[in-house]
Amino acid sequence: MPHMTAGPIPKIPRIIRIIACLTFSAGALVSFGCRLGTMATRVSPPPTYGYEIVHTYPHDPQAYTQGLVFKNGELLESTGRNGQSTLRRVDLETGKLLNRVAVPEEYFAEGIALLNEKIYQLTWHHQLCFVYDHQTFSKIGQLSYDGEGWGLTTDGHSLILSDGSNRLRFLSPDNFNVTRTIEVKDGQRPLKKLNELEFVKGEIFANVWHEQRIAIIDPQSGKVTGWINLLGLLPPTEVSDAEGVLNGIAYDDKSDRLFVTGKLWPKLFEIKVKR
Repeated sequence: MPHMTAGPIPKIPRIIRIIACLTFSAGALVSFGCRLGTMATRVSPPPTYGYEIVHTYPHDPQAYTQGLVFKNGELLESTGRNGQSTLRRVDLETGKLLNRVAVPEEYFAEGIALLNEKIYQLTWHHQLCFVYDHQTFSKIGQLSYDGEGWGLTTDGHSLILSDGSNRLRFLSPDNFNVTRTIEVKDGQRPLKKLNELEFVKGEIFANVWHEQRIAIIDPQSGKVTGWINLLGLLPPTEVSDAEGVLNGIAYDDKSDRLFVTGKLWPKLFEIKVKR
């Protein structure tokens, strides 16, 4: 092999250096943009609030509470289970039963709502909603819907129905036509098993079946904006049934009072949310 003498290092043409710099800069920007995008998609979990017990009231330990409404110092309550389902009017202070209508034994009653002096009561599997006169408890009609019925509330215009999924349907009270639907999400995760509902100061409060907490939901977006942790509200020694879980939310909009209870619970609580 012939001997080669080392010479000066040739200069890189200017155009190649410019292209190389642009390529590096673009790559750096893409990498930085990806990091920013990753940061932007990180969603902080909604806050969790505690509670303070303001007052404790008696509650029928045989009442399998599926729906709860407060009106004029009294509670309207729907109880479930086949052969045991009822619609009730109960005195808040004493727990005394003021009025009671039995639901035919083939139906398993679920959530209720009061709108325009009518009480709407869902059934679990039969896709029927019974409509009663608020004062007399006389049945004045019934409406049908698709799927299961779990919880029911109202924003003053529409009825809002949960069916055990992460969907909430807004219904016309006249014919139960669906006017819109929201999907409830806790961050990016669909929140399922939404049960008893209550509309509280522009937000939807929802029990989650077999959980000791209440989700606070934005009625426009379906986003969970907070949680109320009610762990320890009723001592385990006072729960007589595996299905005796938290279920029942009622709100007194005139005095800004919030009431909660559970299925087969011997007590009903007025609580203050500690935000």
